[in-house]
Amino acid sequence: MYVYDEHDKQIAAERVAQFRDQTERALAGELSEEEFLPLRLQNGLYVQRHAPMLRICVPYGMLRSEQLRRLARITRDYDRGYAHVTTRTNIQLNWPNLEDVPDILAELAEVEMHANQTSGNCIRNTTTDQFSGVQADEIADPRPYCEIIRQWSTFHPEFAFLPRKFKIAVNASEKTDRAAIQVHDIGLQIVRNEQGEPGFRVHAGGGLGRTPMVAPVIRDFLPELDLLTYLEAIIRVYNRYGRRDNKYKARIKILVKALTPEGFAQKVEAEWAEIKDSPTRLNRETIEKFQGYFTEPDYQALDNASELLGKQRFESREFDKWLTHNVNEHKKPGYAIVTLTLKQTGTPPGDVTDTQFEQIADLADEYSFGEVRATHEQNIVLADVRQDRLFELWQRITPMGFATANLHTLNDIICCPGGDFCALANAKSIPIAEAIQRRFDDLDYLYDLGPIDLNISGCMNACGHHHVGNIGILGVDKKGEEFYQVSLGGASQHDASIGKILGPSFAREEMPDVVAKLIDVFVEKRTEEETFLDTYRRVGLDPFKERVYA
Repeated sequence: MYVYDEHDKQIAAERVAQFRDQTERALAGELSEEEFLPLRLQNGLYVQRHAPMLRICVPYGMLRSEQLRRLARITRDYDRGYAHVTTRTNIQLNWPNLEDVPDILAELAEVEMHANQTSGNCIRNTTTDQFSGVQADEIADPRPYCEIIRQWSTFHPEFAFLPRKFKIAVNASEKTDRAAIQVHDIGLQIVRNEQGEPGFRVHAGGGLGRTPMVAPVIRDFLPELDLLTYLEAIIRVYNRYGRRDNKYKARIKILVKALTPEGFAQKVEAEWAEIKDSPTRLNRETIEKFQGYFTEPDYQALDNASELLGKQRFESREFDKWLTHNVNEHKKPGYAIVTLTLKQTGTPPGDVTDTQFEQIADLADEYSFGEVRATHEQNIVLADVRQDRLFELWQRITPMGFATANLHTLNDIICCPGGDFCALANAKSIPIAEAIQRRFDDLDYLYDLGPIDLNISGCMNACGHHHVGNIGILGVDKKGEEFYQVSLGGASQHDASIGKILGPSFAREEMPDVVAKLIDVFVEKRTEEETFLDTYRRVGLDPFKERVYA
């Protein structure tokens, strides 16, 4: 993974010193809240319902074991002993004291971490597939491009105060899209042209929130070397024409819709023509330099351990379940990709304790070359595990709570912190997630249902990505009471779609029954090979609506 050079370290240290001074002046009353607001936001600091919240940046989800151990110490010394993995692969602290934040940032800088641009109207953390670099079907490793975008966008003076927040994601797999690129402000799909040259299919104008939209394609093929100049052209057009008079209409998706994708693309192409040969244009040496940061670890020449695994699976049904659902194929013979689930019933989805951070660090050192990846689905990945050590690893992680074999099932819920923490939330998310998990506690039944994405957000800002859940749940306020609106048919893969609202909202205690009725309709209507999403797309909303509101 990328390692900071002296320039990176200097920039990080100077940023910490700058924010320390700003925080001290704010606490002394020398900066008003209005003046301090944009400063703290671009350093990842929110004011939440009960305490400040600090969002720590994890570029493209990559973490080293030493960084995990530092996160453990920070959550223990400065917070309440746990943190939260977000859908943007960042780490959130929910209880830091404002006066401690500069010290936290200084500790993070020591291990090459920061909170820069994790909030505010700027370019946020660039994300990608958690299996990048180890999956067999990817066209190229997207992480070097993510790092190029990160360095270009961090502290970019022209894009420090955009009309609204801005998010970029990169995907390289032709089969799947674990990065959800079509619901980003800019989504980049790595492709090859007829000559076999690498480049990007460019989507622009996607996003969730109050007006969810799937991003249209504005360029079918962008040559690799033109990546930054074209991104700059897109954001310049947005910066110039985006709405600043109404924050609910300020995202780039509103601009793309207003201009039409074709009209927006024309403006981008015209802007790009002016800057495409500028010094920002990449060259082969620069790309190779960044690719050099993401070299393969010291893989050993191994044979696939299929015979051993077959024996172990036969002897342990629980191991067989875990291997089937939480372990993926690796591009190297004899290795596997393991997902540690953070979705054990009774634990808020995506939460990690200080002790668990240390346990994950130990696991990374022992089983996966000292590295892990945080995922968009709020889990953790060990990307390089030897197949002949999978049974041993499973035995280690089971008492830690990381071996729940519910990946991609109804109980692998994406969930924002909701009203338990967030000042913007209309309703709590975590109790709904737990109630649904407890209602559907039979793993064999979940396996029979097949893959179902269930996403929960506490408000319309959609931090839980409810719009693209096969089943989406949104917390709403109804005369001061917490209610929940349900949508169906959302998806975030290559066939991305926005869910349709089922109808009037439900009280909290009704939600497990509502989900159960939706599942009953699916079971009755599905064909043998259909997923929940397949069945919904075939039969439509009405059968589900009739059952739930009968």
